[in-house]
Amino acid sequence: MENKPPQLDRSLSLLQATSVNMIDMVGIGPFIVLPLVIKIMGGPQFIFAWIAGALLSIIDGMIWSELGAAYPKAGGSYNFLKEAFGKKWGRLLSFLFVWQTLLLAPLVAASGAIGFSQYCTYIYPFSAIQQKIISGGLIILLVFLLYRKINTIGKISTVLWVAVMITLCWIIYGGITHHTISNKWLPDANSFSAQLFFVALGQATVKTIYSYLGYYNVCHLGGEIRNPEKNIPRSIFISVIGISILYLAMNVSVVSVVPWQEAQNSSFIVSTFIEKIYGNTAATIATVLVLIVAFASLFAVLLGYSRIPYAAAADGRFFPVFAKLHPTKHFPYVSLLFLGSLAFVFSLLFKLSLVINAILAMRILVQFIGQAIGVVFLRKRNGTKNLPFKMILYPLPVIIAIIIWLFIFMSTGKEMALYATGIIAAGVVVYYLLNRFNKFEKTQTQNLSNP
Repeated sequence: MENKPPQLDRSLSLLQATSVNMIDMVGIGPFIVLPLVIKIMGGPQFIFAWIAGALLSIIDGMIWSELGAAYPKAGGSYNFLKEAFGKKWGRLLSFLFVWQTLLLAPLVAASGAIGFSQYCTYIYPFSAIQQKIISGGLIILLVFLLYRKINTIGKISTVLWVAVMITLCWIIYGGITHHTISNKWLPDANSFSAQLFFVALGQATVKTIYSYLGYYNVCHLGGEIRNPEKNIPRSIFISVIGISILYLAMNVSVVSVVPWQEAQNSSFIVSTFIEKIYGNTAATIATVLVLIVAFASLFAVLLGYSRIPYAAAADGRFFPVFAKLHPTKHFPYVSLLFLGSLAFVFSLLFKLSLVINAILAMRILVQFIGQAIGVVFLRKRNGTKNLPFKMILYPLPVIIAIIIWLFIFMSTGKEMALYATGIIAAGVVVYYLLNRFNKFEKTQTQNLSNP
């Protein structure tokens, strides 16, 4: 009897899928960008940036839910773009998405690892070299843990999700029971001009949306989700709504104990917050929990992104080596090892502030805006009769999402916007060169077979 080639296993339940999403969303991001957002907004009106990030996530989540339920395959956006834009443009855009992912995924992982190593300095004053060793070692540990079957990954994700929930709930509880600033932190309508407010809001939302990203991770794992037509939309909305409530409550709790004037200059805001309430020992424990949360997020990030080059290669649109699955564990091990190796290098080279803006700028045009437009094309071509999930108030969510994403893209700054555009342009050149090479190779093969 001939052995069947290994295939992805549909083993992730709704709880496990939601856990993967939520631990991806809550990484080191909300703890390191909270002071940055306060400083950008210049006062207590920083809360509006977190609300804006939540609203965008919910609106964009409708687009992801409709696409994810309709095309529950490994690779997420790769499949959405390919299906939406047809044979010619779909191939180009899906290739550009994979092309970006080769840089984007390691950058996302590296940003979390760098933030992790920086936050470790609250416990001990590690030198710059020691921080690099920590960030690089963290990436190696993550790859080691992810080198196993998806059902085991699901169990690990659930355990890490529990740690994330305990950390956030402790922070929220501490603010509720020990608040000393009452409502004095609330925004004063006369304290800022409308023009400056919206400029600052755009820049601040770049930071907050970075902390919400990950609500779509379940789509990248679409080929490994049980009952994906229902569980993908459910996990997206549970994740976005749940994390939005927790983020807003956490921000309110922190500035109810630590004055925003002090919080905006804190490099370890959660640790400072816990120290004010419970003392040094508790602050050290809180720091360890924050590091566990950061670790959990990186675990989910590398898990989801490793499926994207695999999906393209399995479809014959990328280097074939990425299509290899582990013979017994049934996961794309080549893709995981490649992205992990690049993330290791990036974690040793880059600075965190540069990485955050680069991450967002790179993915907006092709992935977020491309998918939003793609939904329109798919509905026009196929109708809505066979859609497992239909977004409400269509096309309003699509229009709002595109406008906000463009606003945020410009808010990343001219340098990052040009950098992202340059990456796309380079991808287009590579795509056409590869196409020409493949056509040339095909012609040569035909000539040899027909002398």
